[in-house]
Amino acid sequence: MRFVATALILIIISSFYHVQVSEILSLSLSAENRLYSLGIFWAAAIGVYGVLLITIGLLLSPLKNDFKIRLTPLFIGISLMVCLFFYLLSAAIERPFRDEQRRLRPGETINI
Repeated sequence: MRFVATALILIIISSFYHVQVSEILSLSLSAENRLYSLGIFWAAAIGVYGVLLITIGLLLSPLKNDFKIRLTPLFIGISLMVCLFFYLLSAAIERPFRDEQRRLRPGETINI
């Protein structure tokens, strides 16, 4: 489940915060696009691996030590990250892009 949580964190960072990460690292526009694509790729790869491990773990018979493992905190964390992703997605759809140029009103001038 930790792999799935890691994949969700990578998806959130690469989808919504790739501009801030590229500004911190002083990346060019092409490097920012590469950061986004690599983030999505590795999130998908890690997430698929995590889902496969979870599926195999559910199919195996439980061992004596398996009863000590607490799944509730991980499940709650994954649920909160999914809720955060959908909140950020809906907020991104509802508000316009901040860096978009504002239209000029009649009578306004452009300073170059």
